[in-house]
Amino acid sequence: MIAKELIMESEIIFYIEESLDGGYEARALGHSLFTDGETIPELKENIRDAVRCHSDEGSAPSVIKLHFVREEAIAL
Repeated sequence: MIAKELIMESEIIFYIEESLDGGYEARALGHSLFTDGETIPELKENIRDAVRCHSDEGSAPSVIKLHFVREEAIAL
């Protein structure tokens, strides 16, 4: 039980969506942390930078999880 709690505290989850203006937007679940990028590699680097900048030294999560959300509509 303790190990699971430590794992939960050591990760941060971002929801990724395509931006209406092109590129991608990322929003951290449960945190006021947002960033964007034109490409997936740029977005990943911007997410790393945002997490580093908003974490105290030694308290940054060891795992960053990305959940890609894609909305799609089809005609009936």
